[in-house]
Amino acid sequence: HWHGFFQRHTNYTDGPSFVTQCPLTPVARLEPAHFCRYFQGIFWYHS
Repeated sequence: HWHGFFQRHTNYTDGPSFVTQCPLTPVARLEPAHFCRYFQGIFWYHS
């Protein structure tokens, strides 16, 4: 999940399968679109 970003109304991309996120197949890719044009700081993702 993401750190450093405000996560308003995006819980569908941060959670366990079948709870808040749809399950992904082993070859699927999840590419969230986060734009931080006006933000400065440290942002990172881990699973």
